[in-house]
Amino acid sequence: MKTSIHRARVSWSGGEEEDVRAHTIELAAQTLDASSAPEFGGDAAKADPEELFVASLSSCHMLWFLALARAEKVGVRSYEDEPEGTLDGTCFIRVVLRPRVAFEAEVDTELVESLHHRAHQRCFISNSVSCPVEVEPRRA
Repeated sequence: MKTSIHRARVSWSGGEEEDVRAHTIELAAQTLDASSAPEFGGDAAKADPEELFVASLSSCHMLWFLALARAEKVGVRSYEDEPEGTLDGTCFIRVVLRPRVAFEAEVDTELVESLHHRAHQRCFISNSVSCPVEVEPRRA
């Protein structure tokens, strides 16, 4: 596979705001207001790096799952996930993905498990982290 470069822009301008951790993250043409996690003094209404980490694992898995399902000619109606990461104070020790997938027609359980397994194997982000990433699929 060809090497590729991926960029973002993170900006902090300081100031006298209530949330001294407030910053912005630019991803493509989108700007996201961010802070640190609330337990570290940040604003709970803004995205934090830990949430973004967990979301990136979920998003990567989902995109691979959808691509593999399409290749198998399996119609997916919807896909939702509520991933959860456990931080022990110094590092993530576990991330659990809980994808809920609705299909256009009945799909064999073994095929669904295979799609999730192959998606997990191909996820670039999951392949790059040191903590375990578990997938607990659920049917919609």
